[in-house]
Amino acid sequence: MITAALLQERGNGRLDPEIAAVAAELGRRGVPVRFFLDKHLQRDQLELRPDVLVAGHIPVVIRALRRLGVEPPPPDDYPRPLHPWLRRRVWTSTVGAVVRRLQEGSAEPFFIKPTATLKRFPGRVVQTWNDLQLLANAADSTKVLCSDAVEWRTEHRVFVTRGQIVGMRQYLGDPSLSVDDAVVRAAVAAFQASGAAPAGYAIDFGVLASGETALVEVNEGYGLGAYGLADAAYTDLIIARWSELAGQART
Repeated sequence: MITAALLQERGNGRLDPEIAAVAAELGRRGVPVRFFLDKHLQRDQLELRPDVLVAGHIPVVIRALRRLGVEPPPPDDYPRPLHPWLRRRVWTSTVGAVVRRLQEGSAEPFFIKPTATLKRFPGRVVQTWNDLQLLANAADSTKVLCSDAVEWRTEHRVFVTRGQIVGMRQYLGDPSLSVDDAVVRAAVAAFQASGAAPAGYAIDFGVLASGETALVEVNEGYGLGAYGLADAAYTDLIIARWSELAGQART
């Protein structure tokens, strides 16, 4: 149970929309809220406890968890239980291998993105030598995820708390197109049944040019854009994920 919250502010009282939403919702619930700056955490000026929610930018939440003795799991954008819904090839590689492939002249474009929580470069489709600039500041050993390039007609974020879909928001592409609800629910159910699903997360689905609904990626629950999700649902989701992770804290 969350007894209080530490919410990150940008300075001068400025709040990201998601933090403002959580503050408002916790206020309605009578949960005490304190705002902090990143420097306060870096200077160890905050009292951190598993029952005190920490919400803010991803690096801040990760730092707070580590102070509690919890190492957050590495990102898993394409969990194995969800592979049947990818509708495309996905493989792991390194920046060095991608550079060599592009230098040799790739016949087909492919999508690449870093696997680390703190992204060194944005995900994008690459195909030619000119695309190497994207990777200029990344070490050859940097691990990346690659996939076949596909055309997404629309993309939707599905918010899930403890196995239940609590909201869906379209965020890219044609807003008049909808993902197949039966496909989404089947994937979420399979993920939950596998035992690998976090207590709170978002799972993005899109519609391919073929008309199929496919998995875009899975996103961690402690650092999500709300995309207009109701305050209560968003707050419950991040509390669920924080409580799950912080519950592993050393006592």
